[in-house]
Amino acid sequence: MPLVVPGINSNDPGNDWMSKLMGKKLSDSSNETSFAKKDLPQNHRVVGEGDFMTQDHAPDRLNIHVDKDGTVKKVTQG
Repeated sequence: MPLVVPGINSNDPGNDWMSKLMGKKLSDSSNETSFAKKDLPQNHRVVGEGDFMTQDHAPDRLNIHVDKDGTVKKVTQG
């Protein structure tokens, strides 16, 4: 049985988004420190520190968690 380490060798599409977004801010255009909002998948939500989230599960939804200054800290699906 192969070793499966979550986030490293899985087929999780959220992992791909994490590598694109981690440490960047969301903005109107992309560069080395920001990512354009228009390039996000249609089904996404941005969650700030301390924000409330609904508990509904949508497997195709991308959840983008940002800190107080808007920098992406975590990306999940659901």
